Amino acid sequence: MSKERKIYSKEFKLEAIELAKSSDKSDTQLEQDLGLSRGCLYNWRKQLEQAGAQAFPGKGNLKPDDEYTRRLERELALVRQERDILKKALAIFSQEQKS
Repeated sequence: MSKERKIYSKEFKLEAIELAKSSDKSDTQLEQDLGLSRGCLYNWRKQLEQAGAQAFPGKGNLKPDDEYTRRLERELALVRQERDILKKALAIFSQEQKS
């Protein structure tokens, strides 16, 4: 049987990181006190350093930069489809005028 994975809010993660900074306790002791699995504080601290304010976007949510990139890729795909349709229409109308 596997353990059920716990989900923590962004606020909880940030508060736990701040507590680790201000506390005299080790990360291992804090993780035990907070009921976290081993290495959580280290991983959260690493994510915060890498992503800054965009860290911990939430379950199923993308970081704002990733969401922007995703939206642009969708828009590009749509524009390409429209371009291809116009090319085909131009080819069809060009053949009719030659006949």
